[in-house]
Amino acid sequence: MPNKKYASIDVGLKRIGVAISVGLKISSPKEAILRKNRDQAARDVDAFLNEWEIDTLIVGYPGASIDMQNRIKHFVGLLQFDKEVIFQEENMSSIEAEELMRGEIKQKRDGRIDSIAAQIILDRYLRSIK
Repeated sequence: MPNKKYASIDVGLKRIGVAISVGLKISSPKEAILRKNRDQAARDVDAFLNEWEIDTLIVGYPGASIDMQNRIKHFVGLLQFDKEVIFQEENMSSIEAEELMRGEIKQKRDGRIDSIAAQIILDRYLRSIK
């Protein structure tokens, strides 16, 4: 589907990075979701997915950390999103995002790096299905 809308999330303990793509070509990071608690964060992610009319959600998934895998699965289970959910290995995406933004971002807490990590995760997925 050329106009299929994809979103990705990079779930962290303080922020959730988000990115979107319409079709398979161009992805863009969006403003990260600040996480006060799981329920609020899940509602905010659901609102984001509805606002952008997302068809498929790509979730960054840490292959190395069983604890974070369980936290992410639990968080995804809180979402009301009833369309396709795909888990994508997120290995090194945050470090890659930090490298890309080196010198441009003074405050890491604003969420831009989190959303760029989500964009990297989304791009990896899109490359894998082309």
